[in-house]
Amino acid sequence: MQTIDSLDANLRSYLDEQQSTLVRRAYYFAEQAHFGQQRRSGEPYVTHPLAVAGILADMHMDHQSLMAAMLHDVIEDTGIDKTAIESQFGEAVAELVDGVSKLTQIEFDTLEEKQAENFQKMALAMARDIRVILVKLADRLHNMRTLGVLPTAKARRIAKETLDIYAPIAMRLGMNAVRMEFEDLGFTALYPMRARRIEAARRSARGNRIELVDKMRSQIENALAQDGYEATVIGREKHLYSIYKKMRAKKKSFSEIMDIYAFRVVVDSVDSCYRVLGCIHSLYKPVPGEFKDYIAIPKANGYQSLHTVTMGMHGVPIEIQIRTREMEDMANNGIAAHWLYKTDSDTVNGSHARARQWVQGLLEMQQRAGNSLEFIENVKIDLFPDEIYIFTPKGSIMELPRGATAVDFAYAVHTELGNTCVACRINRRLAPLSEPLQSGQTVEVITASGARPNPSWFNYAITAKARSNIRHYLKHQTQEDAAALGRRLLDKSLASFELSVTELSEARLNSYLESAGLTSLDELLAELAQGKRLPGVIASQLAGETHTEGPTPQPGSDTPLAIRGTEGFMVSYARCCRPLPGDAIAGYINSERGVIVHRESCRNLADMREKPEQWIPLRWDDQVSGEFLAELRIETENRRGAIATIATRINSMNVNIDKISSTDKDYQFTYVDLDLHVESRVHLARIMRRLRGIDSVRRVSRVRN
Repeated sequence: MQTIDSLDANLRSYLDEQQSTLVRRAYYFAEQAHFGQQRRSGEPYVTHPLAVAGILADMHMDHQSLMAAMLHDVIEDTGIDKTAIESQFGEAVAELVDGVSKLTQIEFDTLEEKQAENFQKMALAMARDIRVILVKLADRLHNMRTLGVLPTAKARRIAKETLDIYAPIAMRLGMNAVRMEFEDLGFTALYPMRARRIEAARRSARGNRIELVDKMRSQIENALAQDGYEATVIGREKHLYSIYKKMRAKKKSFSEIMDIYAFRVVVDSVDSCYRVLGCIHSLYKPVPGEFKDYIAIPKANGYQSLHTVTMGMHGVPIEIQIRTREMEDMANNGIAAHWLYKTDSDTVNGSHARARQWVQGLLEMQQRAGNSLEFIENVKIDLFPDEIYIFTPKGSIMELPRGATAVDFAYAVHTELGNTCVACRINRRLAPLSEPLQSGQTVEVITASGARPNPSWFNYAITAKARSNIRHYLKHQTQEDAAALGRRLLDKSLASFELSVTELSEARLNSYLESAGLTSLDELLAELAQGKRLPGVIASQLAGETHTEGPTPQPGSDTPLAIRGTEGFMVSYARCCRPLPGDAIAGYINSERGVIVHRESCRNLADMREKPEQWIPLRWDDQVSGEFLAELRIETENRRGAIATIATRINSMNVNIDKISSTDKDYQFTYVDLDLHVESRVHLARIMRRLRGIDSVRRVSRVRN
């Protein structure tokens, strides 16, 4: 068991005497504060903060981090507040302790909300001082090591949270050793039987493999020594959770996963890494396409190494990683190596800068998220990157998760670029925004000044930054659209009283808003557009007190509302009848969706005519603009290339096809169903006329209900 004396001996190997004394003082303060408290195991509570400090000491963390580790539960579990800690140990330590402390004073509706709020608070503290997360990871690591004394349900919950959040954070910060221990401990707690069986199989395989591993290690060492390289060759063993994930993901048996042997070669310089790579490739034949250079292009968490796969003796595949000693420590300790190496090397500073950049990204996501649950969802998306590397037109490198699209790339460069993008060029060819990107491609984003995010981007944007920005913009835009439509609806109803919204007195408006429990006119207008309040009733109430002799409706209350096509999200067009400019239209107000536009002849409107409070007469504005979906059914001869001919004819008219499908009518004829983007009924008629000119086409008709 760790004691303060054994910890102090460890600290004096890299801290000065004054700093070691401050850490010891923090221990005695924590011991007094937690006096009488016990861990579930029966040990004095202070053994936990002492163990957390020990984990950080092994990473050679600075004395303030170690003091915060000693005190990290004092605010949460004792009567001592942040001010008292600040007066005793300084502002920096108090801020670290406060950042790690949970939100204990607030009641939450659900456990998920509580966890999300706690993580959100910690993320804000991380933005001020990155050491907060290091103390928290050490705290969680000791808790995971002592899970055995907890009830099964609680242990499983903590293990799942660790695998979902803390293990990926450790990976994101480059702390590989901590990440692997989190994963193995979490896996064992969640799936104890699976863990035991894999561990037993691994022990058995280790006995069978040991002779071959020793032979291959000797071969590599001898080859390097003959060429004059000083290197340490280490056999790497896959950890439990890694084996389990690969078995599940690749649907392979344990023996297939363990067929690959892995070694790490640690050398003294970057130059030696590349020379050793050549030496190994002359010893064993490299597998084409399996070489990765993470030294020239480090991973997002700062990880650097050369990776290669070769075919060893007896045709056995061998994975080999080649790196320097500093890279080895960076791979294991990540940003903690910033304190381990008190140097100004590019490697250390680069890793630390990337960590800070990631934390700033968390802060931006937090500001745009609607609530803490949305924020934690975005963080989870961001924590599982399998990176690809994309070049900007100027040659800069952007890191993105595998499967990312040009939309993700645009938002990674700049939020405004994402908001206004309309198309992209991938390796100088025009490509759809939805096309998944591949490593090494050069991507150029094409923008337009009036463009804005499209809700369909949610189907293929995968980065947290892109999704949170799209959601934020659309939410804000929906509110603006709702307020604009609500104003038009209220103006239309107020016209019956020869009034408009601008003519209502401020005092009258404020009085009504207060009585209705609303905070602003925009909120009232948005509720009108969303169907939560009825425009006629509100107009009557507002006009009733404006006219002292009582409201006197004037003719014109049934004047149709003009639809311009630019109303945004609060006007939608019914899928059943696909109304187009030029069609006679009517509609109704639907809660949350605003005004639903139908063709007047649509039979689905029959029921709504019996609800006059929701019914609204509509017409197309003289200056209507935009594109609208129309559905066509084409009956064509069942011959080779018929559908391609139809698609080519439509494409020649610069018309976009949204969807195309076909069904056989009989052995001679086929139905082709098309969803097209058109400007008006006249535009559609032109398209239909051109399609009827195709030899194989027998009939073209617009689909109705």
